[in-house]
Amino acid sequence: MAGMASEPGTQSRVMFQSADKTEEPPHRKLGKLTVKYNRKDLQKRLDIEEWIDNQLHLLFDCEEEEMPELEIDIDELLELSDVEQRSRLQELLQECGKPKEDFINGLLYRIKGLRKMSGPLKK
Repeated sequence: MAGMASEPGTQSRVMFQSADKTEEPPHRKLGKLTVKYNRKDLQKRLDIEEWIDNQLHLLFDCEEEEMPELEIDIDELLELSDVEQRSRLQELLQECGKPKEDFINGLLYRIKGLRKMSGPLKK
């Protein structure tokens, strides 16, 4: 029986070694993404999304779990005119009791010049 117990251990090691070989394709995909999307654009978008998240916490003055379901889609906003962007943001923030104009103005200023993303990075 002791000989049989060592066999599954050997099989596990073989399976583990074959799993290491599957790590190469994701690295290649990452390389394609950094070529397709300018790294500066990605960082700017990430900074804006973090700013939005922080501002929403201030506006709604609550913890993450208590935040209302609210999704501000930057790409959706970029498809709209300035007036439509402002209107869409006011519609999304209607449940917020605090003044929203500073947030809306700040967001509209930050997304100026940002390009719409298409493809795999858009959720």
